[in-house]
Amino acid sequence: METTNSNKLALAFLGTLLATMALGIFSSAIFSPHKPIKAGYELPAAEVAAAAAPAAAPDDPLPALLAKADPAKGANDTKPCQACHSFDKGGPAKVGPPLYGVVGRPVASIAGFAYSDVLKGMGGDWTYDKIFTFIKSPKTMEPGTKMTFPGESDEHKRADILAYLQTLSDNPVPFPK
Repeated sequence: METTNSNKLALAFLGTLLATMALGIFSSAIFSPHKPIKAGYELPAAEVAAAAAPAAAPDDPLPALLAKADPAKGANDTKPCQACHSFDKGGPAKVGPPLYGVVGRPVASIAGFAYSDVLKGMGGDWTYDKIFTFIKSPKTMEPGTKMTFPGESDEHKRADILAYLQTLSDNPVPFPK
């Protein structure tokens, strides 16, 4: 008798499982979900997004920015730069080269400093225009540079930094007209 009860119990359990599986298959056949051809959502076209964006204000010319620049603000704006660069006369090379007298100095010219190949190949002197563009986005201006600074997008801060760099020289280079 005892085996009859356990057989009945096992049959009831297996019957319940079979009925549950059959119900799942039947309901999936009736209520099948809609599967899209391509996963994800449709995004608006690039032309529509570009047309909706307001036009960016044109940058002021560098001479106009430099005429309004404040060297004191520039000194404060160089705080992140001081982690890698020395601003003192005769200062040592840190992670980056010293920046005293950088305006008018040939690019990649500090003896013994390991410049990246792209800066060595850049040539010319550091001008206000070149520094202004470089500190906006070093990786964009010279892809492959070792400089990890992401850049300063605010043109007024960059002009203030240039005004500060002008004060760091025995023979300051005059601002462009």
